[in-house]
Amino acid sequence: MIEGLLGKKIGMTRLFLEGADVPVTVIMAGLCHVTQKKTREKDGYDAVQIGFGEKKKERSTRPMRGHFEKAGTACLSRLREFRGSSLDELNPGRKIAASEVFKVGDVVDVTGTSKGKGFAGVIKRWHFRGGPRSHGSMMNRAPGSIGSSSYPSRVFKGMRMGGHMGMREVTVQNLKVVGIRDSDNVVMVMGAVPGPVNSFVVIKKAEKKR
Repeated sequence: MIEGLLGKKIGMTRLFLEGADVPVTVIMAGLCHVTQKKTREKDGYDAVQIGFGEKKKERSTRPMRGHFEKAGTACLSRLREFRGSSLDELNPGRKIAASEVFKVGDVVDVTGTSKGKGFAGVIKRWHFRGGPRSHGSMMNRAPGSIGSSSYPSRVFKGMRMGGHMGMREVTVQNLKVVGIRDSDNVVMVMGAVPGPVNSFVVIKKAEKKR
């Protein structure tokens, strides 16, 4: 079976596990459709391409429409390749449920796009302390000096400054699966995952726990 699935973040709630109040994130992971199968003989490696989230046919390009028609699936908005073992039964057109890939107690990594926060200064973005707040200082939230003059006569790459914050791909590792609901392919993981509600996420077996 493949090592992960595509899904959509539904929101957060809480569960009472062993007398403790545990925050969990609810992810709708499936049903995912197999859209292509990669083989070692033809492509050099074994993998399965899956899709998630149906969309209107008019919103797909003609090449992608042909790709989905060949697989026998509806037009899908997200595609991703996953590797795994025993992939012979995962042929194009097959549907994969969350309970086929994950079970309660598994440790997973969840990747999503963090919330965009626009332009942010150094205090919000990098947690700078700020300047003195006494009368007349005029640098309460300013970054201060960013480099020397004679040497190196430039600003080093990676200097922490104000700029665009958020809207980046973020992976949260080693989250425990605490619940699976087969009726609507819902996976509940302990803790928070990046992104707003209804954003797409990738949930897969944890790299560090394999």
